[in-house]
Amino acid sequence: MKEKVSVGKVIVYIVLIFWSLTTIYPIIWVIQNSFKAKDKILADSFSLPVGDLFTLGNYRKAFGNLDIFGAYKNSIFISVVVSAAVVLLAGMAAYALGRYKFRGSNILYSLVVASMMFPVYATIIPVFRMETSWGITNTSSWWLTMLSVILPQVAGNLSFAIIVLMGYIKGLPIELEEAAFMEGCNVYQIFFKVIVPLTMPSFATVAIFSFLWSYNDLFTQMFFLRRPEMKAITRLLNELTSQEGTNYGLMAAAVTLVVVPVIIVYCFLQKYIIKGMTAGAVKG
Repeated sequence: MKEKVSVGKVIVYIVLIFWSLTTIYPIIWVIQNSFKAKDKILADSFSLPVGDLFTLGNYRKAFGNLDIFGAYKNSIFISVVVSAAVVLLAGMAAYALGRYKFRGSNILYSLVVASMMFPVYATIIPVFRMETSWGITNTSSWWLTMLSVILPQVAGNLSFAIIVLMGYIKGLPIELEEAAFMEGCNVYQIFFKVIVPLTMPSFATVAIFSFLWSYNDLFTQMFFLRRPEMKAITRLLNELTSQEGTNYGLMAAAVTLVVVPVIIVYCFLQKYIIKGMTAGAVKG
């Protein structure tokens, strides 16, 4: 039996399609203009880059003047370590706050929620001074420089991750953990062998969002990544576009080099994002 399509549903789909086009088209417009020369963009920015309009000059200039692959390596390393650290630390904190009642646990949870109200702009100066006193900023050591960016990014993502994971862990049947305890499992074994497998969609969601936020975090990189060989991709290309002024073709190429990897990651992992965000919505 075919389902009847109501007028309201048609209107909703039309609105959603229009909304999606307003989001997708600007990305397509930037990508197509990255294959045009600056004067061609000013003259005709909406035509497809075919024939005389097509050029790879913007990308040649970007790759010729900068160490793009080295910047990608730095970005991926930072983002992977941040997402792994956030998943591990937030998972254990969420399990402790969600399953154990101890003196001050409610206050601690309130502090976690309250910490989300403080933007990174309000804390970057004391964080920078603290890391400078540790001797890990503006050094020639690649590892220490990466660490100086990783630490504030991990701290900035923990609150969100704890709240997301805590809400899902609370919805799990306590009987599963009691059964594991009766079988001789300790707290860490229960967490890694029972909780983590059952909450994998939410862990995947937290890891993906942490990775993307770290990858796009230009503000923190502006403070801690000063040496050319240690700059991440967003920091490096932001500097390039600032130097070139109104070279719109090069700016479009820089935006494409930053955004396209994020789009690829999202396209491959979107099912985990959606599943993780909805997995704990309904519990039977």
